[in-house]
Amino acid sequence: MHRVLRRIFPLAAVASIGGALLINQVGALAYTPGSTGYDISFPQCGIQYPGGRFGIVGVDGGYPFVHYNPCLADQYARTPNAAVYINTGYDPLYTQVDGKHTTFECLLQSLFAPGSAAQRAAWAVGCSEASRSMAYATSQGAGNPGGWWLDVETGNSWSSSDLSLNQFTIQGIVDTLLRRSSAPVGIYSTAYQWRSIVGSRRVSGAVADWVATGSTSFAGVEATCSASFSGHPVRLVQYLRDGLDADYACRS
Repeated sequence: MHRVLRRIFPLAAVASIGGALLINQVGALAYTPGSTGYDISFPQCGIQYPGGRFGIVGVDGGYPFVHYNPCLADQYARTPNAAVYINTGYDPLYTQVDGKHTTFECLLQSLFAPGSAAQRAAWAVGCSEASRSMAYATSQGAGNPGGWWLDVETGNSWSSSDLSLNQFTIQGIVDTLLRRSSAPVGIYSTAYQWRSIVGSRRVSGAVADWVATGSTSFAGVEATCSASFSGHPVRLVQYLRDGLDADYACRS
């Protein structure tokens, strides 16, 4: 996951999950309050994994469609109460049905989505990002995670001239994950990055925020639990601990 300072229509109902997650809200990524975990991906291949009550493992290799985390199978198998995250982005190149980007299935599904032709194409991009990431996760034994998190950051490609294309892309990811999986969906970002990418537009179907801080100290982490960027409850706050990403589960 690229780190801060370094890291259309809902198609399915979201089911609640157990393990280190509390079944106290249907469809909410509600981690045990006050617990800590970690997130890892391809940069952590070959290192000793950190400890924690839960973990979130990256599926992709930093960008959608490009390459995937070669250590996903091992990292996921060794992670307690594991969820996964996928990288996201929009680029006109991604709308090509070329065997690497937009899938034919998602292109067909986008014909039933609302919006302009460009917005429907963006929805198909998101649908394809989800489809390809889910296929890889399944091939690595990570196809049934405790939750799906979307890594939404300015470091990846996005439209700067029409933010609705970014919104439709993210919506396509969420819709596809919810249609194909019973696990809930949350979003990882910051207030600045979220506004830069989607503006004030809403994405439906996601149920939780995971806020990146870039802080090397735990001080102030709990206060960030009230800093929602999308309007969803903040469930996790990310900070740095011993050079790795640590995540705090909010109490409210």
